[in-house]
Amino acid sequence: MQPVRTRFAPSPTGYLHVGNIRTGFFAWLVARHAGGQFILRLEDTDKKREVQGADQHLIDCLKTLGVEWDEGFDIGGPHAPYRQSDRLDHYKAWAQKLIDAGRAYADPYSPEEVQAFREQAQAAKQPFLYRNHRPETPPAWDGSTPLRFKSEPKAYQWHDVVMGDLSTGPEVIDDFILIKSDGYPTYNFAHIVDDAEMEISHVIRGQEFIASTPNYLNLYEALAVTPPVFATMPHILGENGTKKLSKRDGAKDVLDYVRDGFLPETLLNFIASLGWNDGTEQEIFSRQELIDKFDLARVQKSGARFDERRLLWMNGHYIRQTKLDRLFDWASGVKSVTSVIEPASYWPDSANDYDDDYKKQVLGLIQERLKFLSEIPELSQFFFVDLPVDPSLISGHKQLKKLEPAELSSLLQAVRDSLGDSDFSVEDLTNRLNDLLESSGQKPAVLFSLVRIATTQCPASPGLAETMNVLGKDRSLARIDAQLQALN
Repeated sequence: MQPVRTRFAPSPTGYLHVGNIRTGFFAWLVARHAGGQFILRLEDTDKKREVQGADQHLIDCLKTLGVEWDEGFDIGGPHAPYRQSDRLDHYKAWAQKLIDAGRAYADPYSPEEVQAFREQAQAAKQPFLYRNHRPETPPAWDGSTPLRFKSEPKAYQWHDVVMGDLSTGPEVIDDFILIKSDGYPTYNFAHIVDDAEMEISHVIRGQEFIASTPNYLNLYEALAVTPPVFATMPHILGENGTKKLSKRDGAKDVLDYVRDGFLPETLLNFIASLGWNDGTEQEIFSRQELIDKFDLARVQKSGARFDERRLLWMNGHYIRQTKLDRLFDWASGVKSVTSVIEPASYWPDSANDYDDDYKKQVLGLIQERLKFLSEIPELSQFFFVDLPVDPSLISGHKQLKKLEPAELSSLLQAVRDSLGDSDFSVEDLTNRLNDLLESSGQKPAVLFSLVRIATTQCPASPGLAETMNVLGKDRSLARIDAQLQALN
């Protein structure tokens, strides 16, 4: 059997979003599951759209996610070079085979003439096919004009691992450009040559290429190349589930998710679950579990909706499972999430005056509520600065707004008196707050909410006793005094 060899071959035309990276990730999983090789290739033949630095960005994205490759445009390999712009002589050699076999010809028409042909077809309400205008005696190809494939229209049937059995008639087969007048090959030609030379066994790509597959099959036959296994990935849809996810509609750079504090483990797991499952209810997979369980036959045919709420839930899960020391290093910029991302601290500037032990205690408290690391300033600010008393927190509270200021003041004063004698251990604070519940006859939603607002000036916080323990006795009592003064 042919060894499993897959490839990821994006164009360097900008940053990678989740939809782009999923194709490469699935190709990597196929190779790793079978113990095969994964190749990283760069399809950089469209020089007008190329974005400087996009090739390095591609490398950074894959390294961030822990996706490694066996051969590639940065590390070389037995089939080098892996950058298409460095392989022009390969394409010309294969093009010459087609010319010699009478299956390629120089395109003698100007763009204006081709447009006129197109308009004629439109006026006749017929599909435009270039082969209907194929020149009877084309000139010899000298590279100054495009080189076109001379197709032989026929019906095709083929199997796609994901989409199943597909077929089409001869009417969709046409003469397409192999090499442009600038000397660079088109994708339609170059990827077939590259895959053949690099012995690619599985081609995994997006749904937009299904319509072109019959033309590819026609070219495979002309080149006497056995087609690889095809696996077509369904579209990733936006939040509303009706439109393909795209950069134009706000799809984020993969590295921007990491900079916002989404962990690589989360992104890997989330991307794998877009259109694939292992047939169980399991949602959280380790990297090795994904490799062991991945099967193209389990990829769904329909589009996968990009659900950002699910991404947040999943990232929160991974944050809660991360050991505190490791999470603290990432949050503090001591140890970057990955070597390719610039280390950055997620702590607010107000935390600079506090030592690491204190910040680690704070992180331990808010870890349960974190969905991504960029939330740290919002969830931790009251640990580092004394926020001004905000009357709206009481006036807008469902329970507290029912009580008169005098009642609230009396209740909070009782809290102040009790906590003044506390050693501020979590155990003692918990016991005193529970005793106050019993003695005051108030509900937790009233008493605990009042104390929380007084000590944090926030509507929500981690456990109340734990929060006051970290804040310390002096600071907690001073904030209660400030709230009492406002009530009075």
